[in-house]
Amino acid sequence: MELGVFSNRLEAICDEMGAVLQRSAFSPNIKDRLDFSCAVFDAAGGLSAQAAHIPVHLGSMAYAMSSIVSECQWMEGDMVVVNDPFMGGTHLPDVTVIAPVFVNNKLVAFIANRAHHANIGGSSPGSMPISKTLSEEGIIISPTHLQRAGEWVTELLERLGEDIDHGDFAAQVSANKLAVGRLFGLITAMGYSQYGQALEQLNAYGEQLARSHLALIPDGHYCFTDVMDDDGAGLKNIPITVALTVSRNGVCADFDGTADQVPGNINCPLSVAAAAVFYVFRCLMPSYTPCCAGVFKPIVLKAPKSCLINADYPAAVAAGNVETSTRIADVVLGALAKALPKRIPAASHGSMNNVAMGALARGSLKRWDYYETIGGGMGASAAGVGLNGVQTHMTNTLNTPVESLEMHYPLRVLSYQLRQNSGGGGCYSGGEGIVREFEFLQPASVTLLTERRTNAPWGLVGGEAGCIGENKLNGVAVPGKCELQVHTGDRLSIASPGGGGWGHKYKSSL
Repeated sequence: MELGVFSNRLEAICDEMGAVLQRSAFSPNIKDRLDFSCAVFDAAGGLSAQAAHIPVHLGSMAYAMSSIVSECQWMEGDMVVVNDPFMGGTHLPDVTVIAPVFVNNKLVAFIANRAHHANIGGSSPGSMPISKTLSEEGIIISPTHLQRAGEWVTELLERLGEDIDHGDFAAQVSANKLAVGRLFGLITAMGYSQYGQALEQLNAYGEQLARSHLALIPDGHYCFTDVMDDDGAGLKNIPITVALTVSRNGVCADFDGTADQVPGNINCPLSVAAAAVFYVFRCLMPSYTPCCAGVFKPIVLKAPKSCLINADYPAAVAAGNVETSTRIADVVLGALAKALPKRIPAASHGSMNNVAMGALARGSLKRWDYYETIGGGMGASAAGVGLNGVQTHMTNTLNTPVESLEMHYPLRVLSYQLRQNSGGGGCYSGGEGIVREFEFLQPASVTLLTERRTNAPWGLVGGEAGCIGENKLNGVAVPGKCELQVHTGDRLSIASPGGGGWGHKYKSSL
């Protein structure tokens, strides 16, 4: 009982941090789409609690936070910024702000939030370019002080320049300050010794709970392979392979056999792969499982160095965080379906359907940068049909409301609706995708980073595959990954994939 109260109090700090960040942010990415995540860590960088925000953000922070915090000499009142994907980040637009918590001059914990910035200095508006090196994707920030002992350090903001929204950085700092105060209050009320004991007990309970539910998976060796459509630079049907070994010691996810890193930007660092693996196994656990480091102890991750999901610097990674992470979740679920056919769903739409757009300042026209992800169909399962028009697996951001989009940017939304008959058939049908059509009111640059445009989301137990997605400019099909120059009056349509069906269509598979 007391342990549950303690866990809930930590999670409440994360929730309140997120509320402050949302309400004080300037960009629609944060205040409308909720593309941010918040968490609390112990003094060594181990995860203590997190809010139910973005799985790919949180899992990668949980995997790599210890290496981040060891890079700095910490003082009370510090705020440190990092976005380097090869230091525990995801991709450059996701900027993490970290604050230490001191009690009686002793470092006892860390607060962190990660938020998506539509402009981080990438080579194309929206900072999600069709890139071949990390430097093309924007400004790389290794751990750098934004505040030192409570005082602003201006060098980083000056380096970022006026085009980058400094207000969102201020919102991240404000959210951290709130959480530092809340956690300081909790620790001083409990006493540091009791707080430390409670954390130890929470991690032990989380590990015990995880092991007990992972033990429900039959021991064995389960393999699955799926492919990425392409890397945006000419390579197609790029395999990701996993072999799950389940035993009484836990689970090992070995990605030997996965393709080498590629010239395009679908590579990802190992921290992103870890986020996808952690996410899938966390879904097998009950809702009351605490989000702490102990939960992940029974899960071991292996991936060959320099492969697609354990890429080397300076590989391009802009789409690895959003698209490859989603496919990693697919392959782990595909392997688990062989062990737990009635618990695992068919493939969901399998893409965040990324749209980045904007224009540089020109004459009287202001610069603008916009980025959004578009939902699709969820895979069906033995429990029922898949949900229509939702984000799945590695992200749970919202759409940008049409009113906000049209108020902030020279865009008009002509259509926003479910894509009829796009879900795979079966005993239970997959969810429907989404059709979202934009009209441009000014010339702009557009980057599309989308998947499942050539390889459909698979069904399970005889269920049919969902429909592949389609991207069209003025009614003409364009590639899944491309950069476009559009003119006033042009129309861009994104039709996202449907989810896979579950079970044979004309007979019960239960």
